[in-house]
Amino acid sequence: MPNYRVNGYQYETSPRKIAPDIQPQKNPYAKKKSSTLKKKKEKTQPKRKLKSHVKTVLYILAVFSVLFGISYRNSLINESFNRKTNLQNQLAVVQKENEQLQVSIENNLNLTNIEKIAREKLGMQKLDSSQKVYVNLPKKDYVEPASEEVVIEEEKSWFENILSYFWNP
Repeated sequence: MPNYRVNGYQYETSPRKIAPDIQPQKNPYAKKKSSTLKKKKEKTQPKRKLKSHVKTVLYILAVFSVLFGISYRNSLINESFNRKTNLQNQLAVVQKENEQLQVSIENNLNLTNIEKIAREKLGMQKLDSSQKVYVNLPKKDYVEPASEEVVIEEEKSWFENILSYFWNP
């Protein structure tokens, strides 16, 4: 676009940019302070953000560890409960076997069963009167009285030996 100037006026579509006549002098100390403040703010803000992120991560880890501990404890409880129920089941089986064995022992101790087994398996028979032999024993007492007297002496301590030496000569 053409830029026309007539009598100090400027005719164009975009406004012109006016440059300031006086350049403001910047205070070097103020610039440093403002830049250091900005830098400090810029440094502290990421540090704050970092600290807040670290805190949230630590809180999450703490909650996770507590939940992990609780679940681990519950798993140990479940494991011991399962072990207990297995042992109770084994005990019930052993007790049932024991009762069955006791019943079978009682059945086998019956005299009629013993006779039956003796006849069938061992081929034994009841005694006849011809197989019986009677023995006459004299009614003499077969226990002999002790001929010697047994004296039991207790072993005395050295102090009692000294006392008995002086008191009982």
